[in-house]
Amino acid sequence: MRNPTGTTCGPERQLLQYMLDHMRTELIDTVRGLSESEARRRLVPSMTTPIGLVKHAAFAERNWFQRVLAGLPDSECDGAMVGEDSFVVSDDETVADVIAEFERAGDRARAIAADIDLDATRQHPVFGTVSLRWIYLLMIQEFGRHAGHGDILREQTHATRRT
Repeated sequence: MRNPTGTTCGPERQLLQYMLDHMRTELIDTVRGLSESEARRRLVPSMTTPIGLVKHAAFAERNWFQRVLAGLPDSECDGAMVGEDSFVVSDDETVADVIAEFERAGDRARAIAADIDLDATRQHPVFGTVSLRWIYLLMIQEFGRHAGHGDILREQTHATRRT
């Protein structure tokens, strides 16, 4: 991994924040440069599309940082809070819109987490007691996995351009 900032050593929080931001960027990069139709193309049996992965990631940011960490009610979160539909992108949303939604969710996540100790805990209805540290690790894992999915979909998209 190229690391121009030299963030390979340092305080744990700095490393977690750097890696989460890096994974956010990697996920966004999987849709940059795709046409609107390419970003929506279903190349696997599931509802997974490149743009849908970024839409889902925005939901995950809101769920974990706004709902769980900040304790906000769904009405005060920045977007839809229905997990089952988190991969669904409406016809009037563009790639740029969905990227902007994800970036706003990331900005708000950073602001929410800024003054919270890594060991601070919250309750989650499925996972039980979770710490901010665990949320960071979960999001890094989630966005890394989805960036990998996006890379494969992008590769498949580029292959269909050549045929």
